Amino acid sequence: MAGIDPVEQLKELGSTLTGIEAVLDLDGMRADIAKLREESADPDLWNDQDRAQQVTRRLSHLESEFTRVTSLRQRLEDVTTLYELAEEMDDADTRAEADGELATLQRDIQQLEVRTLMSGEYDAREALVTINAQAGGVDAADWAQQLQRMYLRWAERHGYPTEIYDTSYAEEAGIKSTTFAVKAPYAYGTLRGEHGTHRLVRISPFDNQGRRQTSFAGLDVVPVVEQSDHVEIDESDLRIDVYRSSGPGGQGVNTTDSAVRITHLPTGIVVSCQNERSQLQNRASAMAVLQAKLLERKRQEEAAKMADLRGEGTTSWGTQIRNYVLHPYQIVKDLRTGVEAGNPASVLDGEIDDFIEAEIRWMRQRESEKA
Repeated sequence: MAGIDPVEQLKELGSTLTGIEAVLDLDGMRADIAKLREESADPDLWNDQDRAQQVTRRLSHLESEFTRVTSLRQRLEDVTTLYELAEEMDDADTRAEADGELATLQRDIQQLEVRTLMSGEYDAREALVTINAQAGGVDAADWAQQLQRMYLRWAERHGYPTEIYDTSYAEEAGIKSTTFAVKAPYAYGTLRGEHGTHRLVRISPFDNQGRRQTSFAGLDVVPVVEQSDHVEIDESDLRIDVYRSSGPGGQGVNTTDSAVRITHLPTGIVVSCQNERSQLQNRASAMAVLQAKLLERKRQEEAAKMADLRGEGTTSWGTQIRNYVLHPYQIVKDLRTGVEAGNPASVLDGEIDDFIEAEIRWMRQRESEKA
């Protein structure tokens, strides 16, 4: 931070934080927290488990966000005081401590600023993530499973609950596909930029000649549906199959035909769920996934119509977005934002916030240019 006036930098951070506070509406957050606390204290709330979990998750998120903002304001005041103290004492150690705190504070405020960029219609929703192995044979199936672990570890790092609805295991190794929910507010707004094809380059552990292999896996992210959403589904348009749940290598998860696969005949969308032991529960979860995918399909169709009316070309989100190279060198690079990391192991262990933050800014800029 040599050569940068900390006083000016503190003013700039204070202005940024004031803007964040205005966008997040702290008074509104206080009111929402009070309302949710009152609702969560109602013993009858738990008669509806889904509603109760939704209320408690929303309350926890708002309390965390409110504390995060107010603590940043307090830290900004503390760093200002620390610089004043260093100036009065003419103490190099105190100034060095203040410089370190200022650098950390700047990073934390920038991270929170990203949250204010998520203003899309569905950004505040929870997310449904589907990963499919693409070209690359057994390596692609193994790659799809690595991606599943990466996102689950990312969610775990942030304390976001997840629920795996369905996993289809490949014969030799890895998975053919998986669908899971990230049950946190703004999970969709956070993860929607991850939608697309992820490419892995490495020495294949499944090739006895040790040759380099390129594998692909596709990621689909859609918002979870809510009661206010209108998704018309005609029962006659559905083909519903039940089958026995299974794990890796065909090992039976249970001994009843409880897993459910639903095919929406007009669109060809297929969803499955096998995480519950009850066929009725699996059917309900599969229907929720189908509704989410149909809602996203409807949103994309409406966006395409608007683009046509404006005379704009449309681009596919199903294109390659990121390379993960493990051989002959090691790097992870996003093809849209240019963000890269030289430690793929940490990225595959869930450290993907830098990529996510950059793509949120990138998407917001693109949306602003179109507005």
